[in-house]
Amino acid sequence: MNATDLAQRAYAPTTAPTKSHRSVEYEVIARITFRLKQAIEADKFPKLLEALHENRKLWRTLAVEVADDNNLLPSDLRARIFYLAEFTDIHTSKVIARQATPIALLEINTAILRGLKQTGAST
Repeated sequence: MNATDLAQRAYAPTTAPTKSHRSVEYEVIARITFRLKQAIEADKFPKLLEALHENRKLWRTLAVEVADDNNLLPSDLRARIFYLAEFTDIHTSKVIARQATPIALLEINTAILRGLKQTGAST
């Protein structure tokens, strides 16, 4: 390979597709959901605490995003996401106190993933 070939490759357009915001959201939620599921299945409380913390951070971030007046989602969807964030926060506290099971949190995340996938997250 000569210098011209190397230069052409260096400045050639990338072949990796650009990910949409929705696909990035899907990947983040899927990764956190997988960790939560693994922690539940492992039945090890310290691992579950780590997954719960990560999940809580995710939902707090989502709540902040949908509370922003500049968010372009429909207001009813924003309200439902905000409600789920509040529920997740309260339920996470109950799981940490060993007063509830984390299954509801897993189910919520799974439902969100299904919704994102139906609206084209993988593109």
